[in-house]
Amino acid sequence: MDANFDQLDELREAGLARVHAAADSDALRLVEREFLEKGGVVAALLAEIPKLAPEKRREGGQGANQLKTAIQNAIGEKREALLEASLMVEAGGGSFDPTLPAAPMERGSLHPITQVTREVEEIFQSMGYTVLDGPEVELDFYNFQALNIPADHPAREHQDTFWCDHEQNLVLRTQTSPVQIRAMETLEPPFRVIVPGRVFRNEALDATHEHTFHQVEGLVVGEDINVGQLIGTLKSFLTEVFQKETDVRLRPGFFPFVEPGFEVDIRCPFCDTGCKVCSDTTWVEYCGCGMVHPNVLRAGGIDSERWSAFAFGMGLDRLVMMRNKIDDLRQFMGGDLRFLEQF
Repeated sequence: MDANFDQLDELREAGLARVHAAADSDALRLVEREFLEKGGVVAALLAEIPKLAPEKRREGGQGANQLKTAIQNAIGEKREALLEASLMVEAGGGSFDPTLPAAPMERGSLHPITQVTREVEEIFQSMGYTVLDGPEVELDFYNFQALNIPADHPAREHQDTFWCDHEQNLVLRTQTSPVQIRAMETLEPPFRVIVPGRVFRNEALDATHEHTFHQVEGLVVGEDINVGQLIGTLKSFLTEVFQKETDVRLRPGFFPFVEPGFEVDIRCPFCDTGCKVCSDTTWVEYCGCGMVHPNVLRAGGIDSERWSAFAFGMGLDRLVMMRNKIDDLRQFMGGDLRFLEQF
């Protein structure tokens, strides 16, 4: 047998002695590199096995592997012992210098959309609304069909979606309206709810469009609900948000789940005669709303002959942009701390 194989016992004893003598992880790493890694003692032994006589190869292989296992086990045990010793020193305060200044604490902050979401929730809760949540991966029934948007409805063309299955039964929700249907199925009228949350649409990205954004939608179900109550609710909310009396105007607008439907404009909160935010019109398009379509009430299991309802939906991202004069929606998802720390 080659001389190296004749010295297996000596190699093992030398290696174990080196491991036991290692005072830190760097010394231990040096032993590991010398014995176990490519170009080390064990690798050299294994490379010599084909040169041995056939009857000696099995014995040589077993010897090399036994050496490798012994060194590996010893290194593992020593590494644990060094770690435990280090922890004991730290626990005992051996490396602690009380005269040194403390490490600086990083101060975090809430994302601007999170801040506004909480503020919106507080305003509506003070008006008697309940805050609801729902799944971001929705069934086609809740996201479209129950909202009076069947498979062949042209309104689907305006909501390019992220489907999650080939059968197009699961979709990343394009609006938080599906939770309104779930609320109708579980709550007894009358009730008032809002649903804030993330929504997803497959849109071209630019300063005013993003594939992921945030909405809050509201639903009020009761007897003799009317448009006047809807306008009063929106005006009360906007007055609280902008901390000033806000003029509101309604324009006819089509949404499959409301009839009649309206586009809501608000008087520009930043100017009196026109500015960049309002495109010099003094009005800013803000949200959509209307009286809930009877088909939607029936889809939620509510008697449309007895109960009526209004609903509204607005973008939380747009609200943050308007209040802070931010001109690019993509800033919210960019993760740039220089931008986020301003809030």
